Amino acid sequence: MVPEQLRYTAGHEWVATGDDGRVRVGITHYAQEALGDIVFLQLPEVGTVVAAGDVLGEVESTKSVSEIYAPVAGTVATVNDAAVDAPERVNADPYGAGWLLEIELLETGPAGPDALDGLLDAAGYRKLTDA
Repeated sequence: MVPEQLRYTAGHEWVATGDDGRVRVGITHYAQEALGDIVFLQLPEVGTVVAAGDVLGEVESTKSVSEIYAPVAGTVATVNDAAVDAPERVNADPYGAGWLLEIELLETGPAGPDALDGLLDAAGYRKLTDA
């Protein structure tokens, strides 16, 4: 289950682009399946400035704790409080109701919209997870 319209990181985060200069971020079906039942999410506060590769938070499951990394640079614009309150949403619908946060991209430079070009497309992500 790798939606074609999304971009991906090697760390198993997905990115959906919006028309408003924001991207929505979550963890992939592959990641949530490997983690098992997710029981806790720790996410940054709105307004937090992140660089690509920074730790955004943690996902705790019955099996382990994994860090979530920022796929792009920008400012955390929205956190999915519904997923924080009911982390099982990530297992049930990782590409829908289980999204984690939105990041407002910088307007220019390598951290702007062109930063998405450095992420994997669906074919690249499938190749990574099939290995």
